[in-house]
Amino acid sequence: MEEELLLVDPDSGAAKAVGEQVMELYGEADGFQTELQAEQLEIATRPCAQLEELAEQVRASRAALSRRAREVGAEVAALATSPVPVDPTLSRSRRYERMAETFGLTTREQLSCGCHVHVEVASQEEGAAVIDRIRPWLAPLIALSANSPYWQGRDSGYASYRYQMWNRWPTAGPTELFGSSKAYHSLVCELLRTGTLLDEGMVYFDARLSHHLPTVEIRVADVCLEADDAVLVAALARGLVETAAREWRAGRPPDPVSAQVLRLAAWRASRFGLDGRLLHPLTHTPAPAAEVVRTLLRHVRRTLSQDDAMTCERLLDQLLSRGTGAGVQRAAYAARGCLADVSRAAVARTTAR
Repeated sequence: MEEELLLVDPDSGAAKAVGEQVMELYGEADGFQTELQAEQLEIATRPCAQLEELAEQVRASRAALSRRAREVGAEVAALATSPVPVDPTLSRSRRYERMAETFGLTTREQLSCGCHVHVEVASQEEGAAVIDRIRPWLAPLIALSANSPYWQGRDSGYASYRYQMWNRWPTAGPTELFGSSKAYHSLVCELLRTGTLLDEGMVYFDARLSHHLPTVEIRVADVCLEADDAVLVAALARGLVETAAREWRAGRPPDPVSAQVLRLAAWRASRFGLDGRLLHPLTHTPAPAAEVVRTLLRHVRRTLSQDDAMTCERLLDQLLSRGTGAGVQRAAYAARGCLADVSRAAVARTTAR
């Protein structure tokens, strides 16, 4: 699992462009990586087979980055967008410079932090079959992880405004059915031949075949404020991939729902999070958010061990009771009307055990 985290000033709560300073001091020894903007860094876990192992790695990585950031006068906040207004600073990279030249304001304004879950698949063919079958189930992951209500100092009205910003990239969003790995790669080649994308790394589908790992990469989630929520999202993502692979092997066809309907499902999840009605993955009609996410857990439950299933039930109940990161952020702002308080609250929760 990869998490992009925001670097913020401990006093003002504003995003702070010190990512390259952290990397210059420690390189990639701690597993950190630079991202598009210097106000963020990425952490990544090693491949995990057990949820307990994943949870420990997530917490350890967040804590390690927090320690390193403090040495350059910053704190780490698991915020998918900055609540305090920010003019992002492009990281030093010829690729990022080319992105800015090509995509203009979309690149320069794109300071957002996501969570990407990689799940191993046995083959490219299995991977393409999985992507076809998980499509209706991705929007609930947006709702569960929603953690970006603020944009440039204003409440956006969305639970996950990051997802809206991310969809400004030309390849972002849900996909139609592929039917085979050949069709998947043919489309990728067709996109690259247009000369619009810099490289295959800019194929930003909601779920894609990794171009450097034997995995399906699920990319819809905000970075989660709470480590527990990140573990839940990862567990559900893994369950979705395994469930889809089993369906493919059993000869069950994917849901033919259109990408246009899936885009509406993702929009509703981005807009309302867990506080409204989402599109049900089986009927594609509005249903209470709690019903939708519980249906998601039931859908993947057979792929989970008994211990993992119990952990997921506990974490989901906890999340539904507490609310998403978007709700926590809004509550922090409501107390005093201070956006810096939102960042400070996020810092405290990012590394909480």
